[in-house]
Amino acid sequence: MAQLEPLKSTIEQAGAQLVYIAAEKQGGMFKPEKFLENNPVSYPFLLDEDRIVTKAYGLYHRLGTDAINIAHPATLLVDTQAMVRYIYRGDSQTDRAPMDEMFAALKKLSASG
Repeated sequence: MAQLEPLKSTIEQAGAQLVYIAAEKQGGMFKPEKFLENNPVSYPFLLDEDRIVTKAYGLYHRLGTDAINIAHPATLLVDTQAMVRYIYRGDSQTDRAPMDEMFAALKKLSASG
């Protein structure tokens, strides 16, 4: 999350916005309230307490060597008609979308809008 905060103006100039989603309960193991207090973000942050969103996008991670009942880290680009135009699903909790790949998809989305 933090790596994208400095890119806010670039992302917004492309006509996009970031939204963070955590498959976590309020007061859960991840302690999202404390995390956000110590690491404020400038974008909306959704606690997907029932895992409805993460399951809908195929990101639910029931059990793995690095995760239990959470979501795979992912980056999705959604157009103005709410259509997903790009998705990167990480294989582990530290796997993130390559920045060059994400910006290429963002540029393509911006050019088509």
